[in-house]
Amino acid sequence: MTPLILMLLLLSSLIHGHAQSQPKNQSFISLLITQNGLDFVKDLLVKEAISSIVSLRLHNIEKSTNIPLVGNVYMRLSNITINQIDVPLSHVKPGETGISIIASGVSCNLTMNWYYSYSTWLVPFKISDRVSAQVQIEGMEVGLTLGLENKEGSLNLKLKDCGSHVEDISIKLDGGASWLYQGVVDAFEEQIVSAVENAITKKLKEGISRLDSYLRNLPKEVPVDEHASLNVTFVNDVLLSDSSVGFETNGLFIESASNPIPNLGHTNSILPVLCTNSSKMLGITLDQAVFNSASALYYDAKFMHWIVDQVPDQSLLNTAGWRFIIPQLYKKYPNHDMNLNVSLSSPPVVEISNQKVGAHILADLTIDVLEDDEVIPVACISLLIQASGSVNVNGNNLVGAVRLDDFAMSLEWTNIGNLRMYLIQPVMWTLIETVFLPYVNAHLSKGIPMPIIHGFTLQNAEIILSTSRVTVCSDVAFGESEKLL
Repeated sequence: MTPLILMLLLLSSLIHGHAQSQPKNQSFISLLITQNGLDFVKDLLVKEAISSIVSLRLHNIEKSTNIPLVGNVYMRLSNITINQIDVPLSHVKPGETGISIIASGVSCNLTMNWYYSYSTWLVPFKISDRVSAQVQIEGMEVGLTLGLENKEGSLNLKLKDCGSHVEDISIKLDGGASWLYQGVVDAFEEQIVSAVENAITKKLKEGISRLDSYLRNLPKEVPVDEHASLNVTFVNDVLLSDSSVGFETNGLFIESASNPIPNLGHTNSILPVLCTNSSKMLGITLDQAVFNSASALYYDAKFMHWIVDQVPDQSLLNTAGWRFIIPQLYKKYPNHDMNLNVSLSSPPVVEISNQKVGAHILADLTIDVLEDDEVIPVACISLLIQASGSVNVNGNNLVGAVRLDDFAMSLEWTNIGNLRMYLIQPVMWTLIETVFLPYVNAHLSKGIPMPIIHGFTLQNAEIILSTSRVTVCSDVAFGESEKLL
């Protein structure tokens, strides 16, 4: 074995062991929601809050009041319904104490029925009437403050403060006694305002409670395939700045049947999410340990071994195709079919730099001759493949493709005499280019899922490479049929 292959084998074993023993509270995938991202989510929440409040019916209001020259008048407001809400201005502001959302200049239109009855000494019977009314509320301010924390690997959303305040209200009565107008305004203005404020506050609390339940129940594993999942258990504290909210997840690959132990420790760290375009809504950074954990998992599960019995140039799977390359093989097994038995000798090693994503792959290729029902191994060649790759985003998946940069080879053993490796090298290059890499790229094209909440889709994503990390900077879209609250 050449010194270069020996060195890479040692490096691979060290990384393999390191990936298997990572502490549970370390983060290998970090997420950062920027101010633009927070604004986007805020707008979604405001839209859904409006949807939940419109058509809301308030409790009936009734009251008796004394009107000069008339006496005691009984009045009741019923079918009080919020028909329209307009939120012209809203903003969200994260900070050390939590995330504040404030909507100002809110206007609200209500319809209702009103009934009145009274008796007077002027007539010997009760006078009553039923008419409709329009209520317009202006200058309302609605605010809430949310706390967000990691509790045993899940996100908890806590409503720290919530309230609303009305600046102005106008009531338009349709029909009825006009002289009662001021009496209705005086009698019900404060109660209508209070009812609207309480109803909106109650609806907001209900919505935040549902959102909290949703966040608590976010899955801690994202399936990759039937064999592996991505451990997206939250670790460490939620990181709040004056313009962003950051999260950290474990991010390593685990077997689908395993039960990850949630992190119970909380230690702050600085998120290595660096997006050159500050207008992007979301940044996701993946450490190269994520990819190496996938490599180690599939290697341990014995998935990095396969028999090649079909190639683009099928003549290479018959000894006749090798008669000028390995004459003794053809002489000993003339016109025999062959298989190529490929087995990786260690997990592939992924290394990320500012310039590229690189991979080092150590494999043993055994040449098998098929004779009747017998498979006869005749030679084994060790390969060190050096590849570089591209990384892209497809939907919410991080996908990739690799290309061959270089490879080295050495003869492990042979039972057909000495092999002239310089003759075999062009064939190996062809096999790597036309068989091995297309097989790898077919799997890489499926990608790995990024920790994105259901309903959101990455858009206009950019890829940034840095030392040992790849960062996805992206805008997001939200499905029209989806709901957050």
